[in-house]
Amino acid sequence: MKNTIKSLLLVSALALPMAGFAADGDSLGTKVEDSVITTKVKAAFAKDKVVSATDISVETDSNGLVQLSGNAKSKAEAQKAEKIAKSVKGVTAVKNEIVVAN
Repeated sequence: MKNTIKSLLLVSALALPMAGFAADGDSLGTKVEDSVITTKVKAAFAKDKVVSATDISVETDSNGLVQLSGNAKSKAEAQKAEKIAKSVKGVTAVKNEIVVAN
């Protein structure tokens, strides 16, 4: 009996985030695709020697639009981040709102 209750609680806890995704209006599949694109962009930043993966934030909407924000040390870094993001499969456009530090 205790194992059944524990199992039900575990399943409920795991299902709650999925219900939250569905409540936002996009399907779970769309949310997963968005997060995959975001992860690929961040991974590409981490591999690059010019772009700081920790200082630049990445958000992806359901249409494949990637929004970059945060801080860059130079204009070259901000431009390289945009170029990398555009090269990721699934990205339809990039909105670059990175602020270049003085």
